[in-house]
Amino acid sequence: MATNKFLLAAGIAVSCGLWTAELKADEGMWLPSLISERISDMQSKGFKLSEEDIYSINQASLKDAVVLFGGGCTGEVISPEGLLLTNHHCGYRQIQQHSSVEHDYLKDGFWAMSREEELPNDGLYVRFLERMEDVTAAVLKGYEDGMTEIQRDSVVNANSAMLTEKAEAEGKGLKADVESLYYGNQYFLFIYREYSDVRLVGAPPSSIGKFGGDTDNWMWPRHTGDFSIFRIYADKDNNPAPYSADNVPYKPKKFFKISASGVEEGDFTFIYGFPGKTSEYIMSEGVRYISEISDPSKIGLRTMRLDIQKKYMDESRAVRIQYSSKNASVANSWKKWQGEMKGIRRLGTVAAKQEYEKRFAEWAKGTEYEGILDRLDTLYAQLEPYAYAADWYNESAATAEIVKFATGYMKKWTEQMFSSSTVRIEELGREMEKMASAFYKDYYLPIDKESFAAVMTAYAENVPENFRPEYFNDGLRKFGNAEVWADSLFGKSVFADSLSFRTWKDSLSVICNDPATEFGDAFGKWYKDTIKPVTDSINREITLLYRDYMRGQMEFEPQKSFYPDANLTLRVAYGHIAGYSPSDGIYYTPVSTLDGIMEKDNPEIFDYDVPQRLREIYREKDFGRWGVTDSEGNKTVPVCFIATNHTSGGNSGSPAINAEGNLIGINFDRVWEGTMSDISFDPAFCRNICVDIRYVLFIIDRLAGAHHLIDEMVFTEE
Repeated sequence: MATNKFLLAAGIAVSCGLWTAELKADEGMWLPSLISERISDMQSKGFKLSEEDIYSINQASLKDAVVLFGGGCTGEVISPEGLLLTNHHCGYRQIQQHSSVEHDYLKDGFWAMSREEELPNDGLYVRFLERMEDVTAAVLKGYEDGMTEIQRDSVVNANSAMLTEKAEAEGKGLKADVESLYYGNQYFLFIYREYSDVRLVGAPPSSIGKFGGDTDNWMWPRHTGDFSIFRIYADKDNNPAPYSADNVPYKPKKFFKISASGVEEGDFTFIYGFPGKTSEYIMSEGVRYISEISDPSKIGLRTMRLDIQKKYMDESRAVRIQYSSKNASVANSWKKWQGEMKGIRRLGTVAAKQEYEKRFAEWAKGTEYEGILDRLDTLYAQLEPYAYAADWYNESAATAEIVKFATGYMKKWTEQMFSSSTVRIEELGREMEKMASAFYKDYYLPIDKESFAAVMTAYAENVPENFRPEYFNDGLRKFGNAEVWADSLFGKSVFADSLSFRTWKDSLSVICNDPATEFGDAFGKWYKDTIKPVTDSINREITLLYRDYMRGQMEFEPQKSFYPDANLTLRVAYGHIAGYSPSDGIYYTPVSTLDGIMEKDNPEIFDYDVPQRLREIYREKDFGRWGVTDSEGNKTVPVCFIATNHTSGGNSGSPAINAEGNLIGINFDRVWEGTMSDISFDPAFCRNICVDIRYVLFIIDRLAGAHHLIDEMVFTEE
């Protein structure tokens, strides 16, 4: 077997610390198992603990108080009874699912005043990282030089499956994943313990948890109390177990102590969480496509959908409840892309990468890396029209709710028809019924129909005919335009309302030939057969070249720190409390207060209509132990703060931790001017936004009166 050259180089580089030289201030998402390479820098900036305090497999450490929440957010344990904090927007789906017109927990909030009142959540889970380890040699065992990429993938997948199977057999509730780092130059095994009995304990009203709504999203100053509270339950032996009334609160190995001492500009902070996806090392052509083509297209399409949703949500309280979660999901990326696009252009990221690539190409002459950028350029040019077609499909045809439900229902039915197991047939029947109930509970046809007409009109105007399904081109010739098509599809589909669906749900011929099913099947088959094979093939070639390009960059700049791109694995990011200047003549201080909430308070605007009780508390200055006195002698309550920690999607809900390792806040956002940090980190603009833990406690104590929750927590003497 050929020796893997990178494996040797990586081992030498890590042991000698060659990847850990200085880089832009506070940039980086570091693997906790390798935090020894950063600990001296952290301590020089004020951190008071050791590497073992951050990550250890021999003793309880801070990692044991951090969870992957629901597969896409982060949470932190804050009591010896399994009490868990995360963001309001991370728990939003669960809050919404428990809400109704009669019990509107989105509007009014929810507080369990006893353990018996805590609400179970089907499908929700949390994962604690047990350990992580470098398994590069094991994953590449059997790989030889000269193998094709498909052969290499086969080796990697087979070895990874054996590693995860072995790891999961070690104990109850264990889940394991092998993740690629540095474009497949390195592989790590992550072993988690998963708990699936996670119950809703508390959530502020949306007028606090989503204060400012989409207007303030990604912006600073921010005044959003973005938190919700859950509790993890286990069996009597503290092991993972499905929901049962006999389960008891989980006893954590470690939980965060609370610091109510507050923050000041310059204080050390770090974020411990699961950032989702970054692309820090991609070349200029990839960045150009994102900022000049992809982001503008997706922003335009989502603007249409958001405007339509808002119109109907403003008219009806019931529709607002139905579409609150959907609207927030659409709006989040929509606004993020705007900031990302603007930030990339402001920084001149494309030009800067082009200049870097010129220097790299000159250095690479005569090496194994010569010509790699030219090959990447060629591949990006081939990929662009297909990526464009995929972007437009995913943001238009694939967004029609009735179509997604019809094709999903048909898929389940097909599984049921071809299943030979009576048990599986019954199980699929229950899944289909559950799918239908969930769909119609939160479906409003006028929004879906109007959105369909709008985005498919834009699709017809912007996507070249030869990059559209022939089914769509034929449909346009038949109906004349997307609006007439919408009238026909939504007028004839049995999925248009629950009564029609219930009448025909057992008729295979009707369901199979339904216009919504036909639309989804035609577009899905076209994408699967025409677009995806090409994008997959080209992306495989790009990834293979990036593997070499990544190694080349490390050799080209041996004194630069290289941290792996985020991939929803546990990372440490550290920095300090800091304001910033978004434009000439303006400086944003790093802390917001309750005064700002009351300045924005407006009963006529849904996103700014705070609870009457909060107005009364503010008027009476009844802040309890959570109040502070500002420099002018005015009493107020801190609400949010910003810092220079490098974060991404997935860091929502991450604990913001001070130099002593205690909880000072909950990360929930980034500033709009810094959202390009997924691609290019700018220390002048990149700031993460946290809700101050004192505001969280103030809401629990003074607004909700849930004193029993505060009694569970342990406070420091700082």
